[in-house]
Amino acid sequence: MAVPRRKGAVALRYAPEAPFGDIAPRLVAKGEGMLADRILALAREHGIPVERDPDLLAALAPLDLDQIIPPELFQAVAIMLAAIYRANAGAPAP
Repeated sequence: MAVPRRKGAVALRYAPEAPFGDIAPRLVAKGEGMLADRILALAREHGIPVERDPDLLAALAPLDLDQIIPPELFQAVAIMLAAIYRANAGAPAP
């Protein structure tokens, strides 16, 4: 019998315009189960887009909090961000 996977979530921040701007997205939250639910709820409350990608989640989850994503994940994160930007471009203005 397969063991059910626990829900997981990570949150990234990319702030190149900040005084000491990020050179790449940074992992700012991660968790499983109830913590993942809370991360997703906060994203919805603040209008932050959510993208489901189990493979990317598995690659990001081992990172330490506040760690800039490693170069080998740049392309995968860029693809995810491009999908979010495209979705936002078609969304009605608030």
